[in-house]
Amino acid sequence: MTEQHTSGVHHFASDNYAGAHPEVLAALAAANVGHVPAYGDDPWTARLQDVVRAQLGEQAVTYPVLNGTGANVLALQAMLPRWGAVICTEAAHVNTDENGAPERVGGLKLLTVAAPDGRLTPELVDRQAWGFGDVHRAQPGVVSLTQATELGTVYTPEAVRELCDHAHARGMRVHMDGARIANAAAHLGLPLRALTTDCGVDVLSLGGTKNGLLLGEAVVVLDPSAVVGVDFLRKADMQLTSKMRFVSAQLVALYEDDLWLRSAGRANAMAARLRAGIDAIGSLDVVQPTEANAVFVRLPAHVARALRRRWRFYDWDAADGTVRLMCAFDTTEQDVDELLAALADALDDAPAPEGGAPATP
Repeated sequence: MTEQHTSGVHHFASDNYAGAHPEVLAALAAANVGHVPAYGDDPWTARLQDVVRAQLGEQAVTYPVLNGTGANVLALQAMLPRWGAVICTEAAHVNTDENGAPERVGGLKLLTVAAPDGRLTPELVDRQAWGFGDVHRAQPGVVSLTQATELGTVYTPEAVRELCDHAHARGMRVHMDGARIANAAAHLGLPLRALTTDCGVDVLSLGGTKNGLLLGEAVVVLDPSAVVGVDFLRKADMQLTSKMRFVSAQLVALYEDDLWLRSAGRANAMAARLRAGIDAIGSLDVVQPTEANAVFVRLPAHVARALRRRWRFYDWDAADGTVRLMCAFDTTEQDVDELLAALADALDDAPAPEGGAPATP
């Protein structure tokens, strides 16, 4: 292993880079006792149903799965007929980062729209919500929105309700990719149901891995009439884990009390600190609002190279130098301040010319 991976550096590439929260690991150890029935017929999975209902309402039915892509594919596949289509943004994770799994595994068509800040609106939905009854076109059946979005922005409850009402009026259902729903709720200071059940969301992909789980997410059905065959599809989609207690125990640890909120709030606070520090530098262009745990900023090429000597982070738009700096539940103030100091130093250093020699005044 390289020094970069053994020195304890906290990177800014993704909240997936973080390890598991100690309270989650303790819950895993506590679940590692004796023999219990497999495939979800265990006390931890039963407890998870109660925990999620406390967060999202008594009608919620929870299906633990292994990962976020699996949650999204399973949810969308259960919500649509074979000829159905999903309306989402061009930047949606289901469109850009799941290697075509909704199409390849789910057999679904994605109908995308451009959304500069990552958020759908009824007007954007209507750009693809047409052709109903036309046998030549995949039939729009689900609107999928991401909370928080891939661009770090957050839907208000009013915006979610407007989208749900608009979709339902057109005979479509609403799926929410909630991989970072905890960050959205922490930003708004609202309970999880205020962004989902109370707004009319039909099915939720409930996040875990990005907020401190070792692995595991869940499909939460909020309206039973919105899905068909979830139990069978979970197996067919290779998301039915035999030792389900170990996924369920993690989700119970995250959502039974306030660990989800503490962890997401910490990540958000570190992103806000990072954003404030970048704003104080004054010479960089931050290209999206910082509402969750990500900062999108344009960096000169020589600055990005200098920072990458120590930290990993993702290019978001290589053409204009936009990078994404992501904070996690274990990001510290020291982590942020060290990055900011290195950023300021790199900006003060003149870029070397093509030949590699230092620039001269």
